[in-house]
Amino acid sequence: MNSLKSLQHYDRIVYWVKTISLTGLMQVIVQILGFLCGILVIRLLSMQEYALYTLANTMLGTMTVLADGGIYTGVMAEGGKVWKNPEKLGAVLVTGLDLRRKFAIGSLIISIPILLYLLLDNGASWFSAILITLSIIPAFYAFLSDSLLEIVPKLHQSIFPLQKNEVSVASYRLILSTLTLFIFPWAFLAILASGLTRLYGNFELKKISQNFVLIPKSPDSEIRKEILKVVKRVLPGAIFYSLSGQLTIWLIAVFGTTSSIAELGAIGRLAMLLSVFSSLFSTLLIPRFARLKDDSSLLLKQFILALGLLLLVCVLVIGVFLVFSEEVLWLLGNNYSDLTNELILSVVGSCIGLFTALIFSLSSSRGWVLNPYLYISVSLIAIITGILFFDISSLNGVLVFNIFISAIQAIMYLLYTFFKIKKG
Repeated sequence: MNSLKSLQHYDRIVYWVKTISLTGLMQVIVQILGFLCGILVIRLLSMQEYALYTLANTMLGTMTVLADGGIYTGVMAEGGKVWKNPEKLGAVLVTGLDLRRKFAIGSLIISIPILLYLLLDNGASWFSAILITLSIIPAFYAFLSDSLLEIVPKLHQSIFPLQKNEVSVASYRLILSTLTLFIFPWAFLAILASGLTRLYGNFELKKISQNFVLIPKSPDSEIRKEILKVVKRVLPGAIFYSLSGQLTIWLIAVFGTTSSIAELGAIGRLAMLLSVFSSLFSTLLIPRFARLKDDSSLLLKQFILALGLLLLVCVLVIGVFLVFSEEVLWLLGNNYSDLTNELILSVVGSCIGLFTALIFSLSSSRGWVLNPYLYISVSLIAIITGILFFDISSLNGVLVFNIFISAIQAIMYLLYTFFKIKKG
């Protein structure tokens, strides 16, 4: 009996080592390709064009948050309950997609006029502003389904096809960006290259998901009710997050200079290397956490393990950026070579933000959603306090402000999740 248990334990260790190694390798490839593409965009675009590129991508992030409004959380929570049943899982997916399309209309109505104003206010011509605005539509359209389609293979832990698709999308984006930006270094083409390749990836995701679900002809009204219950709890916080999550960009866009927008976008691109770990955790840990039984001790153990792993990763990443800050900034070019202090502040803020995102994702995957009015109230107090104490017109001040806000939000979600686990 003991030898059998030892063998099972050994097999489990081997399985995890292989899974993490393969997943990690694929994510590293994806991030390297994305990083190369990002560096290409930074080096080839002028600071003015890169500032406009940064504003457009920031607004795209806001649009996607508004279009989701908690639908992803609801689909993950409902899908985790029925992931072994192709018909029920297909119904959950179709219902989520239907809700996303409806939410997208409101998101576009709110976001497009704001984006146009910010672009014009930061030196874009009307013609350029319209081209940039139109260029984000393909990426936004792809988002409406790709993040939900990924839930299906993630729940079934069919990781390799998912990551193979990510590598393909990243490769095609790099190729398309290279072919266009060397000749026409314009922001709208850089954005369009990303959107068109995401549409291709979206098409492939549909084929991957169809291996695990049976798609019904219409959404399920009961599932819609369950998803909307989550949406009602998440939406107020999502709307607030869509504004506060990119607050550094908004503050710099309004109170700072166009060059500061470009600098913030450039060092933020370096900090986005952390997304390799975000993808790793969201692919391997969060779906498994969603599938766990309602056992407080088991949930607590897995939650602490996830946080410990991420903490170790963040400490190592900050250390690497501290040691090699000059070499890292060299990649961005001469326009950004004197941003050593700002780079470290950006990485620290990104690490705290990654921590908050992981806690939120783990919690919401169980259907636990912090009262949005509590979240908004605490965050607003933190934002007002930060605005009073930090210089939000400077890049350095905005980055310190971001660290302050992110730390408050991380502590809030951490305490809430511990409470829900203990409560059972």
